[in-house]
Amino acid sequence: MSALAGAGIAAGPATPAADAAIDARALRKTFGSLVAVEGLTLSVKKGEVFGMLGPNGSGKTTAIRMFCALLAPSAGAATVAGCDVGTQGEKVRRLIGYMSQRYGLYDDLTVEENINFYSAIYGLYGSDRAARIATLMAELGLEDRAKQLGGTLSGGWKQRLALACATAHEPPVLFLDEPTAGVDPASRRRFWVSIHEMASRGTTILVTTHYMDEAARCDRLAFMSRGHLIALGTPEEVTHQFGLASVEDVFIELQRRDEQRLTDSGQRTAGAR
Repeated sequence: MSALAGAGIAAGPATPAADAAIDARALRKTFGSLVAVEGLTLSVKKGEVFGMLGPNGSGKTTAIRMFCALLAPSAGAATVAGCDVGTQGEKVRRLIGYMSQRYGLYDDLTVEENINFYSAIYGLYGSDRAARIATLMAELGLEDRAKQLGGTLSGGWKQRLALACATAHEPPVLFLDEPTAGVDPASRRRFWVSIHEMASRGTTILVTTHYMDEAARCDRLAFMSRGHLIALGTPEEVTHQFGLASVEDVFIELQRRDEQRLTDSGQRTAGAR
């Protein structure tokens, strides 16, 4: 889907598949009778910082887990870094980085040991691993904390360490699932500087967030609700087309419309009984 769908917003040109780092076509995921994602179609260009917005339960994390080849789609198809998530899952997982809102590193290892461990998992050894660790430590300002145990870091420093571990192998595509939840504003700002530095070097980044100031820093945004993609476009496009002042205002309005449609549908169903 290349337009601000379902919201009365004019369509833009489709992203060429050859230029897409992430490409989904009618992607669907069900868990029994629950439809978590329905008909998701979108493309994310190489080197793009792409934001996915929506309340809890909107399908964002399920979509990311399908893109990461951690969940098999119930229907539809998707490619990530040129690999099919349904048939080339192992290759997809080698080519991506993933960072969740939950700190999942080793508290009893130092900063340097954590990065060293994850670098080895991703197949880096010898001088290549040493050089990559040194680069990450310098870029993320971790050098002075190299010998500090991971479990003793503050939230902002844990976030930097998690980003270092997720990008140890220099993945072409990076997924960040609410990575700044509970982190102070200064650390969030520094994190976004790092994100855009990575994107400028060609890394494609898909990030979910509940912070609208972060959403405004993305190249494009996808709004999801109840498993559906309800709008897609640049921050400027969505605010201009809606005549609203901010991305937050647009999000609230789109959500209101979506919920109203569900209410109207429920009333029609009840009236037909």
